[in-house]
Amino acid sequence: MPTVWIPSLMRSLTGGADKVVVAGHTVGQVIDELEQLFPGIKARLCEGDGLRPGMAVAVDAQVARLGLAETVAENSEIHFVPAVGGG
Repeated sequence: MPTVWIPSLMRSLTGGADKVVVAGHTVGQVIDELEQLFPGIKARLCEGDGLRPGMAVAVDAQVARLGLAETVAENSEIHFVPAVGGG
């Protein structure tokens, strides 16, 4: 199953876990599984039918151009990357 790396600002939702292993064949399915385990995480990652503005997802070190529809493999690593602001 894919391994999801949890951003530090969302670890309060996962009981402090920095990575979790969940089922799913797309990023969207993985997020749905995360929501089942950690209610509220989907709202932090998604808005409407897509990722929140300023949120990116990388699958196996490649930015997921298809967003929630991006496929993931059995042993994929998924990273949610919040935008960094400032100047």
